[in-house]
Amino acid sequence: MRVIDHFISGRAGLPAARFGDVFDPNSGAVQARVELGDAAVLDGAVQAALKAQPGWAATNPQRRARVMFNFKALVEARIDELAHLLSSEHGKVIADSKGDIQRGLEVIEFCCGIPHVLKGEYTQGAGPGIDVYSMRQPIGIGAGITPFNFPGMIPLWMCGPAIATGNAFIIKPSERDPSLPNVLAELFLEAGLPAGICQVVHGDKEMVDAILDHPAIGAVSFVGSSEIAHYVYRRGVAAGKRVQAMGGAKNHGIVMPDADLDQVVHDLSGAAFGSAGERCMALPVVVPVGEKTAIALREKLIPAMAALRVGVSTDADAHYGPVVTAAHKARIESWIQTGVDEGAELVVDGRGFTLQGHEAGFFIGPTLFDHVTTEMEAYKEEIFGPVLQMVRAPDFETALRLPSEHQYGNGVAIFTRNGHAAREFAARVNVGMVGINVPIPVPVAYHSFGGWKRSAFGDTNQHGMEGVKFWTKVKTVTQRWPDGGANDLAGDGANSFVIPTMG
Repeated sequence: MRVIDHFISGRAGLPAARFGDVFDPNSGAVQARVELGDAAVLDGAVQAALKAQPGWAATNPQRRARVMFNFKALVEARIDELAHLLSSEHGKVIADSKGDIQRGLEVIEFCCGIPHVLKGEYTQGAGPGIDVYSMRQPIGIGAGITPFNFPGMIPLWMCGPAIATGNAFIIKPSERDPSLPNVLAELFLEAGLPAGICQVVHGDKEMVDAILDHPAIGAVSFVGSSEIAHYVYRRGVAAGKRVQAMGGAKNHGIVMPDADLDQVVHDLSGAAFGSAGERCMALPVVVPVGEKTAIALREKLIPAMAALRVGVSTDADAHYGPVVTAAHKARIESWIQTGVDEGAELVVDGRGFTLQGHEAGFFIGPTLFDHVTTEMEAYKEEIFGPVLQMVRAPDFETALRLPSEHQYGNGVAIFTRNGHAAREFAARVNVGMVGINVPIPVPVAYHSFGGWKRSAFGDTNQHGMEGVKFWTKVKTVTQRWPDGGANDLAGDGANSFVIPTMG
């Protein structure tokens, strides 16, 4: 059986004492075993990073950008192969896996312009004969703890800006689908990145804690559930690290009475059920404004859901594939039952779905609840599956309050033809990312990604200039060059003991 090893300093890691199973979600069978590392494995990666990072930091930004260009070309040349590898462990359909990788490459494209964004600031003549300038320098060693749902995109979102700004980087991918990050690290080497700058260590909580505790790791980026994000943030900050920790979500889609319902249903089908709902930017809650809107939307949703094709990852006609593990399937089905027990109307039940020839696969059909209320636990918590909940709102103000008062504040969308309503909603809603007639408002790579409330812990977002700031520290230099001889270096003794001013 295939064994997935660590990737340390450009080579395989040490023999492991513990292993985890990696499943094929389409069949339910174990297809590989991944080594689960410990603090000793991590320290091996850190020592390699400490050796390699100073030289990489001293490499000029233009040469670092060339590595990014080379890496992008290598990934694009193998994207079909990489997408199949991703799908084989995650379960998402091939087209979705290609999108996963492509959205990561868009951040790499941004990193190809790293010489520009690292230029810093300069003020000539800030005082008599005094100039002031700032520079951005790397943190040193960074680490990324990445989730199962985007095994290509999220590692690239993290490692691209970190490496381009001169850091060494250690990826700890999800043990559920760990193979792709190893291949990405190999491609970085092929692109010209020195060994020890991009490494992969595999593991579970033991490895996560080792990363958070290691004194040589200066910054950690995390994406996962809110409970673990909060844990990572608190423990990492307590250890003196810079931490950005992205958590869960319960994104709402507000449907105004003037919205194009055919377009809304089309958008909801992809946003709620695409990738089996295993996205932090999925749209699992729809909020029709007014009973007339709710009735009309429901009438259109039911046949649209019936037309969705659930299939194996390699089925080019499938809209989505299986969920990642049997345990996650059971968790989703448990939330569906919770919704029923709490009194929501189960309009379409996706439990019990099977695919001929793949009866042991981790499949769930699309599910729809109506008459969901804010008091229900199934509404409050993230289900992370192909489950759409309808919460009816009598008016705009009620619809605005729903996402604003929810514990999560990752993303939200409003569907309307009314520019004033859209502008008012975008300005007032208490959520970090807003879509206007855009169901999944993931920002482009040169803007930044990040939610509010329990969807994000830390002060800096992912990628864009926020990512550059997170992986660098600012040094500010105030300089004066005397005109005369050595005596001028002493300065004015009368003023040597007071704070200098620029007046």
